[in-house]
Amino acid sequence: MGKDTIKTPDGRYLVVKGRLWRCSNPDLPEQVYRDQVKRLMSARRKVRDARASRDESQEREARQQVDQAKRALGERGPVWWSDGEPDYTQCKIENTPYAEWYRSLQEASK
Repeated sequence: MGKDTIKTPDGRYLVVKGRLWRCSNPDLPEQVYRDQVKRLMSARRKVRDARASRDESQEREARQQVDQAKRALGERGPVWWSDGEPDYTQCKIENTPYAEWYRSLQEASK
């Protein structure tokens, strides 16, 4: 995690630049997690390379691979928790139930 990135207390999200991004499913077996992260990184490199070569078809395919890996990790698609709480991915943190917690962290760091 970067120095400006923090995980919510329940472990569901990373806060990046004031927005929530869903974390990987912590219940994934370690080897499955590692394999999917490798797939994700490979797909992201393919996106980069396709963009550099301006190959729209390859970029679309690479982005689909990114999406598949993120879904396998639990970062997209159905949520991996089972308590009925909604998904706040991409929401500004101040518009979520995590707002008070995040404000308290900011005040404590002053």
